[in-house]
Amino acid sequence: MPYMIVSLELTQTLPTLQIPEDHTGVFLILRYLERPIGLLLRSCSPEDSLTPTILEAWIAQELGTKLLQEQIRSEIFLTPNAIGFPSLTVAICTKDRPENVSRLLRSLLPLQANSLTQFEILVVDNAPSDDRTKDIVTAIPSICYTRELKAGLNFARNHALHAATGELLAFLDDDVTVDQQWLNGLKEAWAENPDAAAFTGLVLPYELETEAQILFEQRGGFRRGFEKIRYGQTLPNNPSYPCGAGIFGAGCNMAFRRSVLLELGGFDEALDTGRPLPGGGDLDIFYRVVRAGYPLVYEPQYLVYHQHRRELHQLQHQYWTWGLGLMAFVGKSFQVDRSQRIKLLHLMAWWLKNQIWQLQQSLTGQHVLPISMVLAEFWGGMVGVLGEYGRSQKRVAQIRRRFS
Repeated sequence: MPYMIVSLELTQTLPTLQIPEDHTGVFLILRYLERPIGLLLRSCSPEDSLTPTILEAWIAQELGTKLLQEQIRSEIFLTPNAIGFPSLTVAICTKDRPENVSRLLRSLLPLQANSLTQFEILVVDNAPSDDRTKDIVTAIPSICYTRELKAGLNFARNHALHAATGELLAFLDDDVTVDQQWLNGLKEAWAENPDAAAFTGLVLPYELETEAQILFEQRGGFRRGFEKIRYGQTLPNNPSYPCGAGIFGAGCNMAFRRSVLLELGGFDEALDTGRPLPGGGDLDIFYRVVRAGYPLVYEPQYLVYHQHRRELHQLQHQYWTWGLGLMAFVGKSFQVDRSQRIKLLHLMAWWLKNQIWQLQQSLTGQHVLPISMVLAEFWGGMVGVLGEYGRSQKRVAQIRRRFS
C-alpha cells in the first residue's frame, strides 16, 4: 500500500529507483537548484525499476517545459536580496500532540540555529490536558512557551498574535514539518513583494503510508502548484474572486504582517473553533486581507510537509469539515460584506454544481474518491450554509463568558 516519497535534484545524475517490496507506488518531488518545481505520482510494483533513462523520459514528458523555464530563470534572474527582511515569529498552535510538536521542532530548529536571520519560535499550548507539550518545549532554551486556556484554534492564533514580538508572524500547524528551503522561500517572497501582507506556501505529503493518505494526494491534496502567484484586488476569469478563498493556500503554512492582523482585529474566533466547526478560519483571514486592499503571495519554495489523515474515516471527516468550514465562512461573509453578495452567491452556485458533478463522477467510477467521501463534503457544506456560523458565534460567546 505505501508509496515511496523521493526528492530528486535535477542538476545531479538521476539514480535508479527500486520500489521496496511492500510499496505500490512512487511520489517524486523534483527540484532544480534546490527549488521545488514539480511532482510525479505513479502506482507501480516492486518489480518495476525506475532507471535513469525511464526517469528522464517521464520527467521530460510531464515537466519538460517547466524544467526549461527554471533553467532560463536561474541564468537570467538573481536571487532577491533578503536585506531588510523583518523580524519573524513562528507560531505553533497545538493541543495535546507533543509528538507532533517535537517532530516539527526537529525540522525547524536547524533553520533557527544556522540562518543569518534569527527568529522567535512561539508554541501556544491550547487548553492542554497535561504538561507533556510544556515539558518538551521548556527544555529548549530558544523556544517560547505560552498557554491559551480557551479551546479553539483561532483562540490560540489570536493568543500568538498578541504574544509575538516579530513584525512578520508565520503560523505552522503541528502536523507539518518544514523543508530546508522554507525560510529562504519566505525571505524570497518578502523581497519580491515588500508590500504584501500575507504569504502562503506549497504543502506536500510527509508520508504516503495508508490508503487514506494516497487517496487524499491523488485528489490533489493541499497543492496549489509550483508557480509564484501574487493575488491582488482582481483575478481575470474568476467571477467569484476573492470569495473563493481556498485558492490562496492552506492555513497549515501561512504568514502575515503582524500589524495588518492587528488592524483587521485578528482571527475570527467563531471559525476554526475545533469541534463542531474545525475550519473556515484560514479562508476568512485570507479573504479579509485581500478585501482590505493588501496583496497576498503564494510562494512554492515556502514549503512544508503535512501528515495527512491516516484512516479513511478520518479523511471522510476532513472532507465534511471542508464543506462545513467553507460554507460557514460564506455565511459569515454574506452577513458582514454586503457588497460581495453577488459574488458569494455565484460561489455557492459554482460549489453546488461542482459537488453534483463530483457525485456523478463517483457514482460512475470516474472519481478517485468513493461516494461516501464526496457526500461527506456535500453534507458538510449544507450544514454550514444553514446557519452554522451563527450557532458558532453563540457557542464562542458562552466560552468567553466562562473565561471572563
